[in-house]
Amino acid sequence: MIKIAEFATGKRVLLLVILTNFVYALMIAITIPLVMKSSNGLELLDMMPAGYSPVYVKTLLEILGEEGRHSYLFIQIPVDMLYPLLFGVSYSLLLAYFLIKLGWPKSYFVICLLPLAAGLFDYFENIAVVNMLMRYPSEVTSVAEVASVLTIIKSIFSTFSFMAIVIVGALFLLKKWRTS
Repeated sequence: MIKIAEFATGKRVLLLVILTNFVYALMIAITIPLVMKSSNGLELLDMMPAGYSPVYVKTLLEILGEEGRHSYLFIQIPVDMLYPLLFGVSYSLLLAYFLIKLGWPKSYFVICLLPLAAGLFDYFENIAVVNMLMRYPSEVTSVAEVASVLTIIKSIFSTFSFMAIVIVGALFLLKKWRTS
């Protein structure tokens, strides 16, 4: 945790958070809608925080067709392989920055692991999705079950990450407001 704190400078954190949100905006505005053009309104797997069934996966992959699966695998997934790293590092550093400015003990830095865990499970989820896209039309049931669990775990860590950022960020702003 001490190493994370060493990199948590204001400019570095700001640049990483901006880059992370740029990549997220790219996915939300361009790559995900591109894949969803072929989905008949079905959500992509990573956009379903409560998970999904193997039947849903098979239906989605079938409806996407060859072009949609190709877009998912070769346009959306490559961008989504960059995002977990950016998410994990930038939000971990943001939390570390707030904790440093609050003067909290190093033991609190364990919350900096939340975004890193979210990023790790996002990678596991992406690997499972790639596996299913490459296997289709072969049987994907067992991979779909694992992928769904990975999506849920990623979503839990992401939610806790954002909750920690909001709470610690609010405490940071409150301290800053009180001292000014």
